[in-house]
This record gives sequence, C-alpha cells and structure tokens, in this order.
Amino acid sequence: MPDADRAGGQVRRQYDWPVESIASGTSVLAASRLDEAVAISVRGLRKSYGATAAVAGLDLEVHPGEVFALLGPNGAGKTTTVEILEGFRQRDAGEVSVLGVDPARADAAWRSRIGIVLQGTGEFDDLTVAEVVRHFAAYYPAPDDPAEVIARVGLAGKARSRTHTLSGGQKRRLDVALGIIGRPELLFLDEPTTGFDPEARREFWELIRDLAGAGTTIVLTTHYLDEAEALADRVGVITGGRLVAVAPPADLGDRRNAPATVSWRSPDGTLRSEQTPTPTAFVMDLARQYDGAEVPGLVVSRPTLEDVYLRMIGASA
Repeated sequence: MPDADRAGGQVRRQYDWPVESIASGTSVLAASRLDEAVAISVRGLRKSYGATAAVAGLDLEVHPGEVFALLGPNGAGKTTTVEILEGFRQRDAGEVSVLGVDPARADAAWRSRIGIVLQGTGEFDDLTVAEVVRHFAAYYPAPDDPAEVIARVGLAGKARSRTHTLSGGQKRRLDVALGIIGRPELLFLDEPTTGFDPEARREFWELIRDLAGAGTTIVLTTHYLDEAEALADRVGVITGGRLVAVAPPADLGDRRNAPATVSWRSPDGTLRSEQTPTPTAFVMDLARQYDGAEVPGLVVSRPTLEDVYLRMIGASA
C-alpha cells in the first residue's frame, strides 16, 4: 500500500533500524529476562564530540519496573546518554547493558522489547491515526491492540482523522501510542508531555502509572519538575556529562531534612519569614504571640524539587 510504504520509509529515517525484521525476530533473549538484576547498567560511560566531552564518566543503574527521571539543563549530556542506551549512538568508552544486552550490538529481538517516544516521531500526513498505529504494530512480534492503545492515549475520537489535522498535543499523543504499541518492557520517554494542556498532562500521568504498575520500566527525560516529582521513583541529575545525584524526589538534596521556611504577616502588615528545623514548635510559639488567633498569611514550606535541582546544577556549572 503506498501510504504504508511512505510510513515505513519515515520509520527507517527516524529510527535507523531494520524494522522489517522486528516482526519476524525470534525472542532469543526471552530466557535471560528473569535473570536481569537491573534493567539498565552503565559504568564509566564516555562520549566526546571533538574536544567537547558530552558524557564524562557517567555511572547509572535503573531497576526493573521503576520510573526513573533524568533531569538536567540543555547540553548536560542527557540526550547523548539516552541515545546510547537506545542504541542510536555509539559510545567512546564504558560498559552499558540494557535489558541484559549491549545496545551497540543489539539485534531486532532486543529492539522489539523497548519503546521510544522521541520529541518528534515524524509526520504521516496521508494516513489516519488508526492506520499509523496499525502500521507500527506490524513491526512487533506481540503488539498491543491498536484500538485499545489509541483509546489509552486519548485519541479514540480521532482514530479516523488524518494526522495532518491533529493539534500539536494530539500529535504528541500519537507519538506516545507508537512508543507503547509493542508492549515494551522498557520505555524511553523524551519530553513526552510537551504541548499538552494541564488536563491532558494529568491523564498522561495516569497512563504512565498504569504502565509502571504493570511492570514496564520507564526512563523519562523532562523539564517539568512537577512531572518528575509526580511520576518518578527516583530522579537523577546530570550536568557536565556526569550524574551528580540520584535519589527519590522527596530525598534529593536531603530535602526531607532541610530546614522549613515559615512565612507570615506581622501585625503591621509586614511580610516576615524565618527558617527553622522545628517548624511545628515555631508555629505553636507564633500562635501564642497572636493569643491563639489565626496567624495572618501563615505558610510553612520546605525546599521544592526545583529549588534543589537549581542549586545542584548551579553548583556544578
């Protein structure tokens, strides 16, 4: 079919994979899946472009079934690292194992076990949403049901629409559908909610939680720190080509034990604030000063993920 041929050509240009062979690839790796202690293991990863070191000795582990968010400013080495993990880019040095396989020597069977949502998968102007998803499904040995996937990403009402008629957010949903149609064990999400409105983002978060709950390992790159905090079991901060911290979002930079900031308005209306390691005792004392009445403008806060993140990348700059 001409439309399908055009779509297949787009897939080849985007992924540079022998996609024709994925559907017929024998899962020779299936026996090793249960023995994989980690989904991703990286030791001493290095990649340079000329005199510029994009990745400078990075170590990383991602556990099976977890959602891991990789955070960092533009140029920090996130994209290069993830592309090496996906098998798109060759490394200069280091050891890399993804689902028990070195991505540099991966075959079609391994590729059928991962899903990738790039920042832009491509355009299929002459095809409908359903045609594109069905076309991608044919590349996998055991794909999900295309109609169910389309519904899960919120495009059921657009299944018969040509893709050129979709809004930016709807095209992003289609990108996500193409990333999960193969029932991946490991899913890479690169800025997945770009172009989503707030309601659509929350719906997408539920989809990610469902996938993670079913055992899919997810690696997420995002500039939305609230998204990382809502979804990730752990976050890693990368800057200067190195991973400078890895922790659950609530513990990154020792957030949980950081002093709280108590803010309130004094009787003359002046906004005041103080940091304290014992906010409960501080607020009780403050309440006594107001004879048990409401303390005007009272706010108690600890450092946000964004506060800690900005401090980390600033200190490493």
